[in-house]
Amino acid sequence: MPYDATCLLWPREEEAFFRARTFSPIKQSGPHCVSTVLAILTGDSPEFFQGRINTQDPVSWSEELRRWGMKLAYCPTDIRKLKHYMEELVRLDDLFTLSYYCQTTKKALLGEPDEKGWLTDSHIVVLHRRVILDPMTGKAVDAFQHECNSRHTKRIFRVIPSAHPRGL
Repeated sequence: MPYDATCLLWPREEEAFFRARTFSPIKQSGPHCVSTVLAILTGDSPEFFQGRINTQDPVSWSEELRRWGMKLAYCPTDIRKLKHYMEELVRLDDLFTLSYYCQTTKKALLGEPDEKGWLTDSHIVVLHRRVILDPMTGKAVDAFQHECNSRHTKRIFRVIPSAHPRGL
């Protein structure tokens, strides 16, 4: 197979799962962006997910989403800023979670973790179609206007039905 510098986030652009659903932003309370994103996706409370998931383990998030007929599928990414993925994400016109690093310096992103293993803060938001639902602010923002575009990518997951053959 020849070397490719990039690949598509999702191979079948015509595939859509959650275009018809509606989602509402929820403002997080404390450092609970992951549980609040799961609450946005499911309609349950952020507190329901706290203590049930490991915030650093997306497999645990995906397992919890199965109760609502959803799971997460990894999208191949690197550390480029989210602005480099946004056009393709919006063109896919569906439901995603976008995780990004809050720090912007090379030292923070590529440096060594501290003595406790901590590298840098990160945040997660929901992208539905062309709107970002941000638990930090509790607001819905146009995808191209959200601050995440200037941040480096940590992870991108597509939310898919739990019966889909792909996914965590």
